Amino acid sequence: MYASRDDRLTERFSENFSGYTGGGNFLVKDRGEWVKITRQDFSQVTGRIRIEMLDLSLQEISDEVVVATAFFHIHLPIHEEILSRETARLVLIFRLEREDWKIVHSGISIPYYLVRDGEVYPIRGLHERNQELQVLVDERTKALEEANDKLEVLSNTDGLTGIANRRYFDIMLNQEWNRAHRAGTPLSLVILDVDLFKNFNDRYGHIAGDNCLKSLAGALTKAARRAGDLVARYGGEEFVVLLPESSEQDALETARLIQQETWSLKLPHAEMPAGIVTVSLGVACLVPSSQHSPEILLQRADSALYRAKQLGRNRMQSATSNQAWM
Repeated sequence: MYASRDDRLTERFSENFSGYTGGGNFLVKDRGEWVKITRQDFSQVTGRIRIEMLDLSLQEISDEVVVATAFFHIHLPIHEEILSRETARLVLIFRLEREDWKIVHSGISIPYYLVRDGEVYPIRGLHERNQELQVLVDERTKALEEANDKLEVLSNTDGLTGIANRRYFDIMLNQEWNRAHRAGTPLSLVILDVDLFKNFNDRYGHIAGDNCLKSLAGALTKAARRAGDLVARYGGEEFVVLLPESSEQDALETARLIQQETWSLKLPHAEMPAGIVTVSLGVACLVPSSQHSPEILLQRADSALYRAKQLGRNRMQSATSNQAWM
């Protein structure tokens, strides 16, 4: 009856009833008060309670008195892990009164330390604890997502220059290739490296070499002005600029801007004829098709870069033209 919240349970209390409530620390001696507390209990938790019985023993004190002692877990119809993990102990004393067994005493031992005034079960405390736990879970989940986002950024970023790294470029090249293939739009690539960079490092030192690469990364980022353009460090002193939906002429214009931005840095390089750091650039443009893979775009741009260096460096070369531009 108690588990099913059946009000007929109140008829089982003796007129001489006494007992301790689970959430109270005082003895109730009035049957009417106990009925009130029981109905308060039923109204507070209206759904059926599951009683997981662990042990039950009966002791006959006399022909008219029986003591029942039970150990059990209480599972409330809400999400909680406090009461369901704790073992409750209930002692009921039954007495035969006019051929009917009545409850004359009830005493329960259970961790009801969270109970507030007007409660039998610590429902408000449990709800608040669940809310606190949910807030904590949300905070931890958000922190984990932010940490994963930071890790993702770090895994896609070149540690020296702060621009995209080779890993991220390879991912984006495949994505943009597939997108351009579906749309039938051109995809362009500019590949470049610093002229005689080994000589620069030998003459000025590796710290100056690192600073040179960082400055060059800034110049490339400034030249690649569209939101969809990707600037990446391909390896060593080699950089790439991926240009979605760009014609060859657009790509050559970007290469020219890169060259001009590099010149404007005016980084000293005594072993170059111009006396400053310069770059050689290769430009390629394709409308992707199922007959080719993204590597063909890289190969064509790299071949153009090789020709630019063969022709004397500090110039840009198109994959579709024999002409090189200073």
